[in-house]
Amino acid sequence: MKLFQKMQQAQRRRWRVRARISGSPQRPRLSVHFSNKHIYAQCIDDGAGRTLVALSSLAKGVEPHGVKANVSGATILGEAFGRLAYSKGITSVVFDRGPKRYHGCIKAFADAARQTGLEF
Repeated sequence: MKLFQKMQQAQRRRWRVRARISGSPQRPRLSVHFSNKHIYAQCIDDGAGRTLVALSSLAKGVEPHGVKANVSGATILGEAFGRLAYSKGITSVVFDRGPKRYHGCIKAFADAARQTGLEF
């Protein structure tokens, strides 16, 4: 019973965050997801419903670094994602943290992406 309640609470937080955030071609939504093993990030244009840039810890350029779903892995992937997005012409994004609180891995990813030139 408790697991079901936790899942419902997480879904409500996800909906609450998404109700306030929307991506556009000029300022796409940067969505971050942390599983138990890997990190997934993508910039999404919600108007057109398409992904502009995507990167995960499973990608070929990132995989040799041994990126895991922890703070150090989030920092490495955040820097790589920021460089990739900047090379595609994306300079400003709206950050979508999902149902997670803004601390730990989420904060490390966001700070690393900011250092590469992305504006939140």
